[in-house]
Amino acid sequence: MSANPELNDLSGYMDPYSEPSAAGYGGSEEGVHVGSIPRITVHGFCLTDATMRTAEAAMEDRRMAKAHLKLDTGGIPAAIETFEQAPTPNLIIVETAGKQEDLISSLDHLAEYCDAGTKVIVIGDVNDVTLYRDLIHRGVSEYLITPVSVFQLIGAIGELYADPEAEPLGRTVAFFGVKGGCGASTVAHNGAWALARSFESEVVVTDLDLPFGTAGLDYNQDPLQGVFEAISAPERLDETYLDRILSKCNEHLSLLAAPATLERTYDQNETAFEFLIETMRASVPHVVLDVPHTWNAWVKQTLMNVDEIVLVAEPDLANLRNAKNTVDLLKQLRPNDRPPHLIMNKVNVPKRPEIKPDEFASALGLSVQAAIPFEPQLFGTAANNGQMIGELDAKHAIARMFDDLAQSVSGKSQPSKSARGALGGLLSKFRLKAG
Repeated sequence: MSANPELNDLSGYMDPYSEPSAAGYGGSEEGVHVGSIPRITVHGFCLTDATMRTAEAAMEDRRMAKAHLKLDTGGIPAAIETFEQAPTPNLIIVETAGKQEDLISSLDHLAEYCDAGTKVIVIGDVNDVTLYRDLIHRGVSEYLITPVSVFQLIGAIGELYADPEAEPLGRTVAFFGVKGGCGASTVAHNGAWALARSFESEVVVTDLDLPFGTAGLDYNQDPLQGVFEAISAPERLDETYLDRILSKCNEHLSLLAAPATLERTYDQNETAFEFLIETMRASVPHVVLDVPHTWNAWVKQTLMNVDEIVLVAEPDLANLRNAKNTVDLLKQLRPNDRPPHLIMNKVNVPKRPEIKPDEFASALGLSVQAAIPFEPQLFGTAANNGQMIGELDAKHAIARMFDDLAQSVSGKSQPSKSARGALGGLLSKFRLKAG
């Protein structure tokens, strides 16, 4: 971070991460770009209750899962007392208040006990560029102004340990149906296809429904190898091997297919897919995970660690109950992430009593990303042909809905208002017919 000599304070650039809440979540648009923290030891010394609460929230964040964070009170004096008798961790975080002269003197004293390689983040209430420069000159890694947000703290730690030579990691998007048969796989496959086409960047669809996956059928592919081979031989798994077992669907879209056979049982452990997902993230900009409707340790682990979650549901009571349970759990597992995207599928089935999409979403504290109408002829034809909706009819309103979804989960832009308007017109026609 470079200081601007034109500024009298640091308020213009000391808060790269904001923390507004949305539907009960603490996540923000900026927060979704904070990377995972490596396996480091961190010892924090707070002065105020507010900073302590922020640090405690950071400890619970999924991005800090690998790091070991210990918290104490007392600020710099407590840190000096601690490290007079003990080795210093990878990172020390100290909160300070009071005169600048006292801060500099205390930090100089603390520096006498810091081991080589230990980094220091200072949290203070003085908003001054000169102080910031002086601290950086003395070897302080970062200076944050109180009040500090969770994303400020995690983001600052992440920046310190980011590898400047590392390739940027891809985004992982998990599609999860809250009830069997709600069409989550169809939404996932069409969304991935739209993502690859809209941004003309590499997308890998990974079908995690090992016994019953349909991605191969939907993309008209019949690969001999796929997900099962990748997780069965982790010692062989690298970008070269991954490239060999991927099935190319088009110029920018590849598939890692499920075996879709019952010759064996698939009893995977909690971390079975972690290395595969990390390998894919290092290889391509977007990884779409078609997560089956089941509940076990690896499904929970996968949903906890992805960048974005898309929930797919039909507008009935059983789906609402399952969706509510899922959303409530995700709030606990991912308190600092954006809420999941909600896709209502098979809306306006003739003669079926339904919960209105907006009422369904309101009960979850979410908004409806898209309400896909019941179109058996359109989807059936596409499925039988091994095509996506955008291939069958690129101008169809539902194809534009998948384009909007792709833009939303990409993290690069927001859905276009024009497509939403077209969808609104389409749904109004359906309601007229239903009436």
